[in-house]
Formats: sequence, structure tokens, C-alpha cells
Amino acid sequence: MYLKKISQNINSNKNLKKIDSTAILVLQNGKFFKGIGLGYQGTSTGEVCFNTSITGYQEIISDPSYADQIINFTFPHVGNVGTNKEDHESDKIWTKGVIINTEITNPSNYRSLKHLDEWLRKNKIIGITGIDTRSLTNIIRDKGAPKGTISFFKKNKFNIKKLLKITQNWSGLKNLDLAEKVTTKKNYVWKDFKTWKKGDGFKKNKKKLLHVVAIDYGIKKNILRYFSDFNCKVTIVSCKTDALDILKQKPDGIFLSNGPGDPAATGKYAIPIIETLIKNNLPIFGICLGHQLLALTLGAKTEKMKLGHRGANHPVKNLVEGNVEITSQNHGFEVVKKNLPKSIRVTHQSLFDNSIEGIQLKNKPVFSVQYHPESNPGPQDSVYLFKQFIMSMKKNAKKKRY
Repeated sequence: MYLKKISQNINSNKNLKKIDSTAILVLQNGKFFKGIGLGYQGTSTGEVCFNTSITGYQEIISDPSYADQIINFTFPHVGNVGTNKEDHESDKIWTKGVIINTEITNPSNYRSLKHLDEWLRKNKIIGITGIDTRSLTNIIRDKGAPKGTISFFKKNKFNIKKLLKITQNWSGLKNLDLAEKVTTKKNYVWKDFKTWKKGDGFKKNKKKLLHVVAIDYGIKKNILRYFSDFNCKVTIVSCKTDALDILKQKPDGIFLSNGPGDPAATGKYAIPIIETLIKNNLPIFGICLGHQLLALTLGAKTEKMKLGHRGANHPVKNLVEGNVEITSQNHGFEVVKKNLPKSIRVTHQSLFDNSIEGIQLKNKPVFSVQYHPESNPGPQDSVYLFKQFIMSMKKNAKKKRY
């Protein structure tokens, strides 16, 4: 069946030989797309997903949550504002590849330092452009996110059967722990930079009124910057750091970060750590993977979604306040609604598919959301969640004084 599809694709792609294709994307079902190579020359395999954001591609590509994923951008004009030194969400980029519809024009932005092509090449990220991203998005929408292999070589010679075999032999994201792969290898204290402001750039936080310990499952730098905005010292620890070692840091609160992979796989070592921290009555705030791990710790279950949520325009209803937030999202797993433990209160819900977007532990200052309130890229409707966490830490610190 696969070879038959390859034959059909070869016939339908004959016209592409005229434009001297230098890159190819091969999906697990045998369908492939030929285009023009971008960035680093090589071959890599991952889950092919799509992101609907129309801006912030540098932050998206550098988000560790995209480890082992190939990003298909639905917005056609990606790369037009170039890249800079300030919008990285991680020091190392874990994304496996990028797919862009339209050839990149020369960048036009006062902050631009490098063309996206050069930036991808420097960070060893393989890209392909000039393919029908709408068609690919429809495949993902109808069939779910497939495994895929992206390959770029200027010699224009591709062994499609071999690339298909590589794709099909890859395990996929289910049951895959990637937090251990992307987490910090050495615990450190954040350098206190606040969020970027036009005209000021990154200013340093000089007040450290509260101490947050952030467990790094693939943390984004902009989350750390928001904590600096709210006068917090942040100590970042690796995902397998023992709970007692975390408590020795004397934190005012614990943050469970975003990250890639299957939460059930990461939960094998994360759940006992989080359980101990909850028992110590510390305020806890989780985002994305941190949200899923908190839910697992409280007795809920998670499962892989067909499509996932990836974009900067996802409507979420705040069930506590009754208002709607437009949110930035990036996840392929969700908390299962069925048979939720009675200790969990659902606080937020997706207006796209009614999936759980936020939870709270009853009677304790412990809560989490599935989306990204640090909003890079995306709207800033949900920054109040950081304020909510700050208030719970202040309240808890006041209790300790009496």
C-alpha cells in the first residue's frame, strides 16, 4: 500500500523537478512533499504538527516543548522580520524541523540581526519551503498528527523508501519522556532579567521579595522573566531533583514548567516529587506539561490528543469568573475529563473542544493551566495567573510568620 502511494506521489510531483527540489517531507502513510531546502542540511524525524500563529516564529521554534516535533506553520509569510538575540526561549533549540509555505523575503524589522535561513542553519534546524502547507494541515486535521521525516540535501537525491522506513520505525511521542532530555543539567539561579520592553530591552529585577523554585521540564525564558517582573528570585532545578533538596532551598512557592513528551512517562519520577511538595502546603503553579503532571499527581489521567492545540488565538473560558481569554497554546496531550478526582476543581475550559484548560486543588493554593500565560508569542489576557500565584505565596508567607 505504501509503495503504491509513493508511485502515485512520484507521478503527481513530476512538475517539481523543474524547480530543482532540494528538500522532502515524508509522512508515515507514504505521502510526501517536495520543496526547497532551508536552514541546515541533513535528515531528522519527528511528529508533524501545525501552529496557527501569525507572529513569534523565533519564540515558537526555540520553545523546548517542541522537542521531537516538526512544525508546519499555517501562516504563509514566516521569516519576514528576521531573527535576533533576544527572543530565544531556550539556549538550545530542540525542534526537529520547520515547514514554511512561501519563500522568505529579506527581513524587514529594526531588531533583526539574522535572516531566518541563516539562524536555522546556525542552530542546525532543517527546513523546507515551497510546499502546500494548507494540504498538509488538512491531513493533520483529518488523520491526526503523523510521524514524518524531513530531509534537505542540495544534491537533490532522496531515497524515499529509506526515509519512509525511518519514519515508520520511529516510536512517536506516546510513552516518550523528553523532559529528562531538555531539562537543565545543573541547577542555577535566574539572572533576574525582566520581560523585554521597547526602548529599554531587558532590565534587571533589583527586588527579590519572594523565592520561587522552578522545576525545569523544558522551561521557557519568558516565564522566568515574568517572575522577575513580579520581584521574585527564581532557582531553576532539574526535573529529577529530589523534593527534600527542593525544600532545602526554602522556597515561597513551586513552579512546574512546560515541556515536551508524554506526561505519563515523565510522571513516573515527577509524581512522587510533586506529591511531597503538595504535602508541605507550599503554593504550586503549573503550566502546560506542569499542569498535566499536577493532574496526574492528584489522581487524574492524561491522553494523547488527535491534533493538539498550537497557536496564539485559542479561546478559553474562565469558569470561575465567567469571562473568555484568548490564549497562546502548545500541547499534544490533555487531562482526561472522565472520572476526575473529587479533590480537583476545573477552572478553565477550551471553547474549541471543551477540553480541560485549568484545574485547582480544593482547599490548597495549588493550581495549573494548560495554556501559556507568559504569552510569547500571543495575547496577554492571562498574565493575571502570575499575580494569582504571587498573592498565594505572599499569603502563605504571612501565615508562616504567625
